[in-house]
Amino acid sequence: MKCDEIFAALAMLEKERGIPQDFMMDKIVQALTTAYKKDHPGVENVFVDVNETKKDLKMYVQKEVVEEVEEPGTQISVEEAKALSAKYALGDVVNLPVDNVEFGRIAAGNGKQVIIQGLREAETGMVYEEYNAKTHEILTGVVQRIDPRTGNAAIRIGTGTEATDAVLPLSEQVKGETLVEGQRVKVYLVDVRRLSRGPQVMISRTHPGLVKRLFELEVPEIADGVVEIRSIAREAGSRTKMAVWSNDPNVDPIGACVGQHGARVNSIVSELRGEKIDIIKYSESPEEYIAAALAPADVTDVWMADEGKACRVIVPDDQLSLAIGKEGQNARLAARLVGYKIDIKPDSFRGSAEEAAEAAAEAGAEPAGEAAPETEE
Repeated sequence: MKCDEIFAALAMLEKERGIPQDFMMDKIVQALTTAYKKDHPGVENVFVDVNETKKDLKMYVQKEVVEEVEEPGTQISVEEAKALSAKYALGDVVNLPVDNVEFGRIAAGNGKQVIIQGLREAETGMVYEEYNAKTHEILTGVVQRIDPRTGNAAIRIGTGTEATDAVLPLSEQVKGETLVEGQRVKVYLVDVRRLSRGPQVMISRTHPGLVKRLFELEVPEIADGVVEIRSIAREAGSRTKMAVWSNDPNVDPIGACVGQHGARVNSIVSELRGEKIDIIKYSESPEEYIAAALAPADVTDVWMADEGKACRVIVPDDQLSLAIGKEGQNARLAARLVGYKIDIKPDSFRGSAEEAAEAAAEAGAEPAGEAAPETEE
């Protein structure tokens, strides 16, 4: 059956939408064979021969040559087979061509529907592949709608056939930030999931990865790999702590991120609507790393626990509140940044602790706080 129109349509789809002709042809062939089997119960082996050169499609039913036919849908007698060609013998498989008129009826009834469905599947697959490749990247979208009931924002990402809709949940929006319809906004692509109704794009404005990607875009030294971002702790809309490291001793990692007169970091702060960013230097020494993480407070001493990831930090008495931060934020972010549990004490605690230990030693008693627990009889 000549199918010039089908081949021409597939060629146009590939040119205009980038959908491979092979993908669509496979869908058409699958639909034609399924439709034929539905109209002919008992028939199992059906295939379509695609001749791209002649732009021709032919359908065949395969049947096994047997002495006595028990299943007409899959078997043909020796007599009938030999009537077609003397070469056939028992056990051979015969390819019986389907009448062009019947094949044409099946193709006409299913072709359009298959192309529409295949087109939808192809575009869905292309959208998934397109955005799955952009996972953990920053994308720019346009706010389409704000749900007054939930506060979730519908964001349109991309343009043309690659555009898709994503939902920015209220939980992934920066606290205190107001989004309005038509506003262009940068979002972080967290994940892409395949669902029956199409790909679901998971986006966020609160993810620490957003800050990391913004610095990678703004700071050439990070993009080049000279400066590395080792860790980020973020409370979106309020404050972020970021640890950086330089592979080149001649490059100051903090200076590179801050930029001349603070231009680079200020650009990112502006994008994050005024969110404060503390940039500290990463260190292989836990003591140095922890002390730096508690900036802007000065640290007098760091005592590491014998076991586990915990420490006690000593700071000047007048900087205790600065080290802890408002509602404990500075200490909380520092602990998340370095991955240690941090107990902050003032200098006066060090003196009282040492005096208590010395007094206990002189008296031959256990130091305060280290006495063995009493047991009940």
